[in-house]
Amino acid sequence: MKELNLTIDLCLRIGEMLLSNGAGAADVTATMRAVAQHLGLRRHSDIDVTFTQVSMSYQYDAAEPTLVMIRQVAQRTIDYDDLTNVDHLVRDLLAGELDLYLARTRMATIVSVAPPTRRWLITVATGVTCASVGLFLGGNWLVVLSAFVAAMAIDQAQLLLARQRLPLFYLQVVGGIIASLMAVAVAALPLDVDPSLVVTANIVMLLAGVGFMGALQDALSGFYLTGTARITEAIMATVGIVAGVSGGLSFGAMVGLDIGTYEPGRSGWQGLGVLILGSALCSAAFAFSVYAPRRALLPIAVIGGASSAAYRLVVEAGMERPLAAAVAAFFIGVVSYSVAGRVRVPPLVVVVPAVVPLLPGLTIYRGLSLLLKGGEATSLGLLAMVTAASVALALAAGVILGEFVAQPVKREARRLEQRLAGPRLVGVSRARSRASERERRRRLGPRTESEA
Repeated sequence: MKELNLTIDLCLRIGEMLLSNGAGAADVTATMRAVAQHLGLRRHSDIDVTFTQVSMSYQYDAAEPTLVMIRQVAQRTIDYDDLTNVDHLVRDLLAGELDLYLARTRMATIVSVAPPTRRWLITVATGVTCASVGLFLGGNWLVVLSAFVAAMAIDQAQLLLARQRLPLFYLQVVGGIIASLMAVAVAALPLDVDPSLVVTANIVMLLAGVGFMGALQDALSGFYLTGTARITEAIMATVGIVAGVSGGLSFGAMVGLDIGTYEPGRSGWQGLGVLILGSALCSAAFAFSVYAPRRALLPIAVIGGASSAAYRLVVEAGMERPLAAAVAAFFIGVVSYSVAGRVRVPPLVVVVPAVVPLLPGLTIYRGLSLLLKGGEATSLGLLAMVTAASVALALAAGVILGEFVAQPVKREARRLEQRLAGPRLVGVSRARSRASERERRRRLGPRTESEA
């Protein structure tokens, strides 16, 4: 009974760590089930993953009550270094290199160790991420500089307020106010600059494109409740930005610093070379800001730049944005699977930063802003929201399909479905580990195995 409790607790801690660091519900469920099966809980176990909690039940005796354990998922600060360490722990456990007690000790160490990068470097990386986005959106040096300064200011303000346990919505409102006030200050200078583009560049770090795409990925995997919760969080975060930007621009008008005509989500096109450079820098800087292992930064930059170039070329060829996003995401999914194995990180660590330059966060923001205006802008807002949903769905579907294609198919056709069970962006690609498979074959013997 003691080992049963410890096993379930380990599975829950692994699931909590994966879910809080951005892993999809399907990946979390598959990883927990693989660990449980390896440690002996092969039957009568049930795993449930939602947006805010992970639960696991096991009926060890039909005559006794079912054992149920639950862990709440409160922390949602992405740390890809922790994610990578947990992924390595799971793989070592399933390979038979760790037992239950060593795995628990190693898990406790992962949770307790501080991040490997100083916090001020994360702030600088956040600034570089937004500055690079401002660059490939068509901004000049003033827009890029404004985005860099605003992003660092927003990051520090949100960090301070998060320590006071302020909900995410209010953090987004404060971020929107800072971004818009920075844009008002820049627009007041006697320089040739587009205020709408300044606001757009300044709010980039607040946009919830990653959450929106993750929600659709959960929905595609069959976890509709979790997907709905993530969509709600993304929309609430974007509404907070809209409220903050509107408040900041209204305050600027009150003090006589009106920026004039403002077009929400305004962006432009840069040359292909600038687009590739900005996208590569954006992907690498974002990866650094979420503590991705540094050995993965260069491959992430290359994939991010190449995928943005593919997206741009498909759009210029006359294709629609969702199709272009699907092509770029498919490329990311195919390439990331092998690259992640070479640099020893989960594919999720490569996929998400590479997708960041393609996310429809600005389109979501533009759609909600136009919807709140009402009147004739309502139809434009609805069109923008439908476009954003289409692009996010294309990105999620493209990445998943790319992962399917990238997985090596080495078994006969009757085991193809089991081999491609997934795809997994984190954790194992099969529910049964190699070690447990060898143990099963030893117990069954050659005759039963051949019949199976």
